[in-house]
Amino acid sequence: MAAVYSGVYLRLKSAKTSWEDKLKLARFAWVSQQCVLPNKEQVLLDWVSHALVAYYNKKFELEDEVVEKLWAYLDDVIHSRRLQDLLKSGKTIGLSFSVAQVINERLSEACSQKTQQNIGTVLSCSSGILSTPSLSIIYTAKCELLVDLLSKLSMLACQQLASDDTVGSQVFSVLQLTFAQYLLIQRQQTNPNRVFGQVTGHLLQPCLLLRHLLTVRSWTQADDNHVRQHLSREIRNQVETLLQTGLFQPELFSSYKEELLPEQEFQERKKGALKSLLLPVHTVQTKLGADFCEPALHGAVVAGSVSLLYKLFLDSYCKVENHLVCFHMFSRLFDCLQLSGLQQGTRENVLSPADWSTELLALEQLLHLVLSNDIYNIASDRIRHKEIQFGFYRKLAQMLLSHSQASIPAWFRCLKLLMSLNHLIVEPDLDDLVASAWIDAKASEPRTKKPQEALIDTMFQTYSKLRQFPRLFEEVLTVICRPAADELRLPVFSAGLTVKLCECLLELPPNQILDVLCLFVEKCQTLIVPAVEGSADMALKLLSVSSVLHTFLFNMRSLDDITPSPVVLRTQSLLAKMRTGIIQPLIELLQAPRRKREKLDLWLRKASDSALLLVYTWVEVDALFGVSCSKYVSPATETAGAVTASAARHGGVSTFLPGMEEQCWERVMELANSFASTSKYCLELLTLQKMKMILMQTKADLRALQQAAAFILESGRSSLSRGESEPWDGDISTISDLTYPTAHWHLVVSNLTILLPYISLKDVEYIADVLLETLVLAKAQEADTDLEPSISIGKLSLGLMHSSFLPEMKVLHCAFLTSLINKFARVLPSAAKDSVDLPLQQLSVGNIPWHEEILASCRPVDALEKPSENKLPNNELSLSWKTLEKVAQCVVLLAKNDCPVILKESQLESCLGLLEIASLMKLDGLLPSDCTRCFLVLLSLLTNTKASASCSKLLLLKFFSTCFHLLRCLQAGRNANSVFKVFHASDVLEAVMTSQLTASKFFTDVLTVPVEAQYLQEVQAFLESFLQMIIERKQSVRLNLEKFMSFLMSCKTDVGAAKSKGWKNWNPTSGQLMLMAFTTLCHVITLYLQQLPEKKLRSADVLSALLEPVVLQMVRTVEHGLQSNTPNQPLPIAFIPSVTTLLQADLSHAVQKDWQKLPIGFLEQPRIKLYQKFYSQILRELPCAGDNLQFLQPALQFLTVFCSVPELYPGKETAVMVVFAIKKLLTGPAVPTQVIQSMEVELTEVLVQLLGNCSAEEFYAVMRLVLQGLEMRNVWQQKAKEVLSAVTLTKLLLRCPLNGDKEKAFWFASPQIITALAMQAKEACQDQSLISTIVVPILETVAALLRQGEGILLNPHHVALAFSILLTVPLDHLKTEDYRSVFLGVHEVLFSVVQCHPKVLLKAAPSFLSSFHRLVVSVMHEGRQKGDRGITDEFEVILKCAHLVERMYTHIAAEMENFTVFSSFIVAQYVTELQKVTLHPAVKKHLTEGIYRILDLCIERDIKFLNASLPAGVSEVFKDLYNDYNHYHKAKKQGEEKYTA
Repeated sequence: MAAVYSGVYLRLKSAKTSWEDKLKLARFAWVSQQCVLPNKEQVLLDWVSHALVAYYNKKFELEDEVVEKLWAYLDDVIHSRRLQDLLKSGKTIGLSFSVAQVINERLSEACSQKTQQNIGTVLSCSSGILSTPSLSIIYTAKCELLVDLLSKLSMLACQQLASDDTVGSQVFSVLQLTFAQYLLIQRQQTNPNRVFGQVTGHLLQPCLLLRHLLTVRSWTQADDNHVRQHLSREIRNQVETLLQTGLFQPELFSSYKEELLPEQEFQERKKGALKSLLLPVHTVQTKLGADFCEPALHGAVVAGSVSLLYKLFLDSYCKVENHLVCFHMFSRLFDCLQLSGLQQGTRENVLSPADWSTELLALEQLLHLVLSNDIYNIASDRIRHKEIQFGFYRKLAQMLLSHSQASIPAWFRCLKLLMSLNHLIVEPDLDDLVASAWIDAKASEPRTKKPQEALIDTMFQTYSKLRQFPRLFEEVLTVICRPAADELRLPVFSAGLTVKLCECLLELPPNQILDVLCLFVEKCQTLIVPAVEGSADMALKLLSVSSVLHTFLFNMRSLDDITPSPVVLRTQSLLAKMRTGIIQPLIELLQAPRRKREKLDLWLRKASDSALLLVYTWVEVDALFGVSCSKYVSPATETAGAVTASAARHGGVSTFLPGMEEQCWERVMELANSFASTSKYCLELLTLQKMKMILMQTKADLRALQQAAAFILESGRSSLSRGESEPWDGDISTISDLTYPTAHWHLVVSNLTILLPYISLKDVEYIADVLLETLVLAKAQEADTDLEPSISIGKLSLGLMHSSFLPEMKVLHCAFLTSLINKFARVLPSAAKDSVDLPLQQLSVGNIPWHEEILASCRPVDALEKPSENKLPNNELSLSWKTLEKVAQCVVLLAKNDCPVILKESQLESCLGLLEIASLMKLDGLLPSDCTRCFLVLLSLLTNTKASASCSKLLLLKFFSTCFHLLRCLQAGRNANSVFKVFHASDVLEAVMTSQLTASKFFTDVLTVPVEAQYLQEVQAFLESFLQMIIERKQSVRLNLEKFMSFLMSCKTDVGAAKSKGWKNWNPTSGQLMLMAFTTLCHVITLYLQQLPEKKLRSADVLSALLEPVVLQMVRTVEHGLQSNTPNQPLPIAFIPSVTTLLQADLSHAVQKDWQKLPIGFLEQPRIKLYQKFYSQILRELPCAGDNLQFLQPALQFLTVFCSVPELYPGKETAVMVVFAIKKLLTGPAVPTQVIQSMEVELTEVLVQLLGNCSAEEFYAVMRLVLQGLEMRNVWQQKAKEVLSAVTLTKLLLRCPLNGDKEKAFWFASPQIITALAMQAKEACQDQSLISTIVVPILETVAALLRQGEGILLNPHHVALAFSILLTVPLDHLKTEDYRSVFLGVHEVLFSVVQCHPKVLLKAAPSFLSSFHRLVVSVMHEGRQKGDRGITDEFEVILKCAHLVERMYTHIAAEMENFTVFSSFIVAQYVTELQKVTLHPAVKKHLTEGIYRILDLCIERDIKFLNASLPAGVSEVFKDLYNDYNHYHKAKKQGEEKYTA
């Protein structure tokens, strides 16, 4: 046969053989063992390589299909298992370099044609070649070919990213492989100039374009997942590494230095003159300036690249002595940006907004790098370098300010960075900065507002520290007084800026603040006020100045008794000047009579706003200073003498503006009231201030208080009633027609405690109505609310509902409930004829005095009101209760007669919304009548309404669930029993059950949804709490329960009849409701009997007599329910709690009959069979339950009760069978760890009963089960669940109280358990996926073993085994949640050793300290300073871990007081790690406090030893630490000891 195929090679070379035959022959020759050729594999590779090379060199023509088949053959050969095996065996097989050239040319064609069709095979070939070392030599031996390949692949990837097509993985996989090969070769190159030339000549441009496109790509789900999540990030990192090692090698620094510092001495130039001069910066600039991509992309690519290149440059060369070189590099890279043309004046301003944004972002990144690397040293630049850096930054600042871009956040950040570098950079243009970045800047969007506020905050901080605050605000005033760029400029201080200003004002000296205020007052008095009449521009300036004065006076530190007298006198003088020079002239201007047309003028409106704002500010500040500072004398008092009490009470403006007539003030008020703006709001504030002043008098004027409160409410009534409002930012000066309703409602809600006692009942009802309407609106717009911290009417109303004050305002609480009931009555449709008889209509009648019981005790007596209005005769006080009785009878009657109101879906949704609002009320704090009213409303909604056939069933279920939930909330209140004044308890239960059984006909198709389970739980919870109330009241208990039971029996007959007609017609929901009602009744009675003390057992005969028929009826119900259950079907979940309750009732009954010793003797045989059937079925279903908690929890509760009576076990079964079933459950693949954790309580209860009642032999069998699960073969056979189940069982066993032989057996096996856990942990730590599932439970179990084993585990070796676990557990490269769990687990084990085994701590101290040191190192690593990351959830975890480390240091110090030999070792370990990282301040605070406790143990000899033995850098860190310890901690400790007994 061999001879037959010996001519293969000749046929392959023959021109007569067709290419199709050649390819078939080549494929056959490759796979066939019978084809004999010398060096066959190399011959075939050479043949296909030569064919492809010859074709592409135009030596012969081939059809495209043949060419593709040749490529496919080459690809198959390269990737074949045969070739790989031959190469592994040591055989030498290679490719020619011409193959690499052909591949590169083919990829080059694809790039030029901009099509990537039919190159998949070529890419696959290149991938196979690069991943096979013996083949990749064709690229690695000729680096130029590899560079060319990398360039072409990068361009291909760029084309794919720039197109709209989905991104595949092939190009990027090959590209990543090529990058890896090139970086390997690049590191081996010894000529840095050659590498630089390769990178700049061929790779720089495509790599920068590739990185940009990878960064800005909007990835979609259609794109390849591996590329999106992994390869894109990996390739970006590879690009950065390539540029770092190619452009910025240490050997190239001299070239950079020579080019960037032309002023260097000749001698330094001479050193580099031996070789041709390399101009690296110029080369990079040229490449960046060339057209290497589409013009639309070029600017963005360059802008994104300069910051990267500068970062890489700094990473390589940034040292203190090189800072000037780094600056020049910055300036040269900045020249690559389009902004540089604007700076130099060589470019017209033609940048689009998108270009501006990109360019400014790049500039921001460059400046940030300069600032963070301390490139700019002000003194060095001025003394040594003739302010070359300062001059550059000045030009930069001028360019930014002359081309204002206030809509771009980066523009503000660039200015902030320049300010942070040196405030003198922007100082000469401070007025332009204030104007363009603050006063005239229209930065209303949140994305621009935040950086703007950060910039202005930097200005505040800078000029505050320089004590030049007046200088800054002098410029602010100058800008305000300029002609406005826009008619309506934004307010000077936003809410965020006001907070920043307040922080500065608290730190500033008072005279600096007074200088600013005097400046504004003087300018206002001399320039603005005289010219304000008729000038809208001046009025706007006046408002801006007034808002500044208001902000300063409201946020500066108040005067007090320790304020220096000169400051007090100067403040008095300022307020006097403000009153006489600004306020009085403005008031005189406003009080002049005007025609209606004039009142519409803008100047008049703004002047009115300014005047009233200043009046309010003056009054508030004057009152505050008068209260807080005894040295302060009000300017008003100085002018007009002491103001009498009557003047304070009755006089409006005369209290602070003596001499003004009330008639004039009324004209001012009339004018201010005509504008829904700042002036109207300030009038309300002044009225409120007046109320406060009256209340501070010894005898308050009630009429004046009532008039003031009425004025405030009336002032905003019309605006609120319109229903049009916008959110308000809290700034008084910005109130407009649309924000005024919000501001007014804010004032009312914030001051309800002051207003409420002095307003009429109608006004209280008005507030309640507004509160309800705004809540309804807020609920409707909940999804549309923005995340801005602005104030809205909805937020205010919700805040009031959530506050603890509302229930204390009894009148308002009552009125709100009335308003809510009226709203319900309006939502529900009226009946056709007798609509008056509907319960909600009766409750909403307006003439019923629901509030009288509150007013009788809470309201102050008003002698001015007529007796007929408030004081009702005694017999009329019960009118409300008579109404409630009538309504209760109506509810019950309608429920019995089945006369419901039909609700449409929209009405049902409205009712549900109102119920959600009702849930915001504190229902448990309602007064008796209100509690009863609320109960009637909810009961009426449940029993007297019915959903239309088209309604959503899920919506109806949610409606019922909410009603039952609110009924339970009412029953938890202190006045819950008031319901029984108008109801018989059995009537309520009958009405509820009747309505729910009727409604259950609609729920046949939603039995499996979670909403139904929640509905059934709510019904059960309501029945349980209501039945408990009946029993605890001890009034007509038997009568009520017997009536309810007989009602259930009658319903049971109906259900049974329905079932007998055929199971198809029977509704399972009705059956579940009936079963649940019986179960709840049985459970409540049983629980009550169990909790009765022994002395009162006789008095329980009534309930015991009731329990027997209930139990019998339940048995029948369960048996009927199980008739439909075929043998192979799982148990209905609803029956399990019922059978559990039955068993509890039977056992309880046995106790009542004094048959405690043999309770099983009391049970009838059929009953025992029922329980045993359930037990067996549950044991069968338990292992297959998976994560079905709805089954697992009731099933485990049944087993807990069942296993408490060992005699109930069927046949020869024992407790071991139950443990075996639990073990199978825990090993099930469908049971997640979270489910196991959520079941631990139930599992523990089962095991407590099992182990408490089992024999010693059975316990030994359980222990064998546990130990089998901990065998190593389980983890070797990938049976992680077996290990987890054994670990979980061990942890649960530790929670069970064991005694006698069982306890001895467990602790006898404990060394074996610890050893097994240590070995399991060591194996599991090698697999990252097992950290959270296996390692963390092992740590928890070991910690519990050590705690429980205190005084029992006497062998130190057994305890020390725990350290072998701790030393293998990984603490790095973990997710935050996993890190938290592992850290806590390790900490708990260490803490258990410290607390429970102190002797082991001393004997195994090195292992303990090594384990603990790993925790410290991990916290230091995770708690590094990583920029301004804020307090995120992840960082909160790190902080908690650092706090635990601090506590552990404290515990160690307490245990080692007599054993200080290790203290210096601990400190040395700490400072060695500290020297490697820069910790976040919050983390460092915890760790430092902890290590101070160890330093307390160090004696002088230890300190000398540490100073002498630590390495140089570490020694410096230790000295700083020890100095801080002496300065802060030791001094404080000695001070505390001085006063300690």
